[in-house]
Amino acid sequence: MATSSSLNTKSSFHGRSNSLPSRPHPLILKCNQHLDTLLSSSNETSSSFLFHKIGNLRDLIECVENVIQLPLTQDALVHEHQQNWVNNILDGSLRLLDVCSAAKDALIHTKECTRELQSIIRRKKGSEVELTSEVKKFLTSRKVVKKAISKALTNLKGNTKNCNILSTNKDHQTMVLINLLQDVEVATLSTFQTILQFISGTNTKSKSNNWISISKLIQSKRVGCSLVIDENEFAQVDVALQSFVFSKNNKFEQVNDLQNNLEKMELCIQDFEEGLEFLFRRLIKIRVSILNILNH
Repeated sequence: MATSSSLNTKSSFHGRSNSLPSRPHPLILKCNQHLDTLLSSSNETSSSFLFHKIGNLRDLIECVENVIQLPLTQDALVHEHQQNWVNNILDGSLRLLDVCSAAKDALIHTKECTRELQSIIRRKKGSEVELTSEVKKFLTSRKVVKKAISKALTNLKGNTKNCNILSTNKDHQTMVLINLLQDVEVATLSTFQTILQFISGTNTKSKSNNWISISKLIQSKRVGCSLVIDENEFAQVDVALQSFVFSKNNKFEQVNDLQNNLEKMELCIQDFEEGLEFLFRRLIKIRVSILNILNH
């Protein structure tokens, strides 16, 4: 991958002039098409939208994996292995793996707590006091997950400042490659950021969340930046947990509501896990491929 620009700057996406003499490789053009598809999709934040977005990202990452195997890419990496842009590609690949791992860990932790609580509810074991105690434990675990996500996003924002490469003394094909890899990293980070926010149960409009600026960063030239607040299975579980603990209404009805929300969230977690695991494996393969090229 490549590095993204400062979150405080304008779009890192680079102009691609049709007047340039040499046409990019068809695979690079295909990657740009996948990139446009990823960025031109709706800005809503429902789980169904995010599953679709992950699918678009999968197509993009698979295409990038093929681009890395091109002779022109390998020649550029070998020829300029001591240049900053190559090091930034490797640094960027680690950033992507780190943020993807953070999302996977958050899902695993939430899934384990979900299944434990579901088991207790289904067995109808213990008193109302004991069930309330377990629900409180789940609420505590959600706070842990949200704190970890917040830390991951903060670290990522700090690590991506002032990293944009504005190389101009390169041949056209190399510049196209560098620009593509930069754009792909920023788009991938934006998608992971949206997923992390969703898992934490925060669906906020872009104006009220500074970190969403990474989405503005990459979309300002292609699509609008308004986000639509939609249903969030994780947020719904948070509400159901709090309602069960603090409400004095009929606990039986609240248990049914909580159980229904837990089941919906578990299905959501499964879909996210499958998508992120695929992406994680592909990102590792890309990093290994680059390292192998540089070491030969």
